[in-house]
Amino acid sequence: MTPLDGPRLPAKSGKTRQLVVFLHGYGADGNDLIDLGQAWRDLLPDTAFVSPHAPEPCAGAPYGRQWFPLTFRVHNERWDGARQASPILDAFLDAELKREGLDDHALALAGFSQGSMMALHTGLRRRKAMGAIVGYSGILIGPDDQPLSVLAPEITARPPVLLVHGDQDQVVPPMALPYSLEGLNALDVPVEAHMRPGLGHGIDNAGLRLGGDFLARAFART
Repeated sequence: MTPLDGPRLPAKSGKTRQLVVFLHGYGADGNDLIDLGQAWRDLLPDTAFVSPHAPEPCAGAPYGRQWFPLTFRVHNERWDGARQASPILDAFLDAELKREGLDDHALALAGFSQGSMMALHTGLRRRKAMGAIVGYSGILIGPDDQPLSVLAPEITARPPVLLVHGDQDQVVPPMALPYSLEGLNALDVPVEAHMRPGLGHGIDNAGLRLGGDFLARAFART
């Protein structure tokens, strides 16, 4: 199993009580999202941040990484890819919690694009529910040509989820937001969703504020 690692930010207060793990998109690496932690440090002063590099080199971006391949030509490509990558991410999360002396309720995942897919796939299958999941420009993955309700037997954890998507996204279509929202509702996962007007495949300042506020509320509840 390939170990993960990446850039880190310590808790601003000097005392780590929560941990946010960033999961980057296809063709990027952990450096792509770690600065989100800088934006959230004042709001989450007791939170440490880590942004691991995905386990595989990316065929479509020579200097980037991928959680799983994307060719858009293979049946169940995302489903099979997420299932293969999830144990690697799971092991990393367990190791990070042990490293910080924290329980799952003090953990949150914040993913972008393919990283959002991984956050939802792995976070809903943990042994215990984490504090929160924030997904930007992603989608809840299921087997091709099957309703998301077929996932129900696999769902072992139901943390609160925030989904944010741009209505001009040309990479992961905007319809992914209502599709994922409907699926999470059917699986009894608490979810809040926001479509950002005029936004393409990215994270804008409003989405950044939504994510930070959502995490602060989730950690306060736990």
